[in-house]
Amino acid sequence: MYKNRSSSGQNNICGKNICALRKKFIPKVSQRAFAEKLQLEGLDLDKNAIQRIESGKRFVTDIELKVFAKILNTTADELLKD
Repeated sequence: MYKNRSSSGQNNICGKNICALRKKFIPKVSQRAFAEKLQLEGLDLDKNAIQRIESGKRFVTDIELKVFAKILNTTADELLKD
């Protein structure tokens, strides 16, 4: 049977990495400010969606992953590391 959750039961494996990289911004970027940066790139997510992604409660699409990588100045591969 196909599994669409990580081994830990999360709906994504990139949320923890997104959270860690977001917090490394200087000055530190809030979830709301991060959502605003994503919206400037054409990705319509709000603070609540960011919170759900970072906590692993929301799936992440490949389109979203690409924009996250761009904003966080990293690669999708880095975001997907366990």
